[in-house]
Amino acid sequence: MWKTNEGSTGRLIQLSIGYFFFYVITGVTVKYFTGSADAGFPGMKQVEYLVYSTIGGNAIALSVALGLRWYHIKSNKIITFMGVSFPQEILYIIPSGICTAVVIPTTTMMYLLPISVMVAMVIMRASIIIISRLVDEIQIRKGILKKSLYPEENYAVVFALIAAAMNLIWVAPGDFDFVHSVPAVTILGSYIVVYAIRIYIMNYYKNTRAKGVALDNNGFFAIEQITATIAMLSAGYVLFNSPEWFRTTNEQLIIFQQSIANPHPQWGMGVLAGTAFGMVAFFSVFIFMFKGRTATFAGLVNRLTSLVAGTAATIVSYFLFQGKFPKMQDWISLGFIFIAVWFLSRAEKKRMHEMVQAKEL
Repeated sequence: MWKTNEGSTGRLIQLSIGYFFFYVITGVTVKYFTGSADAGFPGMKQVEYLVYSTIGGNAIALSVALGLRWYHIKSNKIITFMGVSFPQEILYIIPSGICTAVVIPTTTMMYLLPISVMVAMVIMRASIIIISRLVDEIQIRKGILKKSLYPEENYAVVFALIAAAMNLIWVAPGDFDFVHSVPAVTILGSYIVVYAIRIYIMNYYKNTRAKGVALDNNGFFAIEQITATIAMLSAGYVLFNSPEWFRTTNEQLIIFQQSIANPHPQWGMGVLAGTAFGMVAFFSVFIFMFKGRTATFAGLVNRLTSLVAGTAATIVSYFLFQGKFPKMQDWISLGFIFIAVWFLSRAEKKRMHEMVQAKEL
């Protein structure tokens, strides 16, 4: 039942199930750990939880990548610079890892805004769907992507964007006005820019494998995670040791430093909770780089799965932690998501037939 072939629909479903499961946990734990201490929750400050969960998530991803030695990537070509030989792919996977170092904290920061998990996910995911479609267009025009997009993939993009528009436009009195919030727009803007670069690099890697060279997604993931770890540790060190005059001008920076110098009593549980986000990283990358699929298709599967997980996380948070119950626009958005999924299922059948005919499976 669980034995599937690389590039098959069954393997794609397995990855989506794993992604859904761990994203629900991620969405719920964010709201739990930052809940009010007066209500019986840990009461962590937002930046505190960001620090602890990032440590946990990065630790689990890095441990697997190093422990299983995934970093021995299968390369198109080995190049030599100053007497050191290394796979040429490292030249662009390292920038992707730096982008990942920005994606990780900005993702969590989006969930920490005063909006439901579902709304945060809809906004982020819709942005990535647009980027994925643009990446395909660019790489098709450059001759990097040899496959064409099916009409169903474009239809799915349209309905996914309608789902996002529901939560950007439908702002009721008292709701968090995302569009006019400078911090929210800044976080989202950073997320979009670095993810655009990262998605382009992942698909460039996937679409430029030489004949006979395996699509080594494990190797890509390992090098990316190693780079992200070094980048985040470096940034954390600089921020923690920032001069006094700079420290006192930024309240969030002070909280960041205190979260390390004087950790929250439940910091260990926060780190443990962050491992769920680390598990999400595996499924996310492997879906984005799924064999034989366009960036548009893979991006839609990735993003729509997390959107459905957002609905589940919001409902769980409501019943367990007195969180916000999904509003009418959230349910309507979910309906559009299911329509997009239906179009994707039709595109997947066509793609599988195409790959079988081309003997790619």
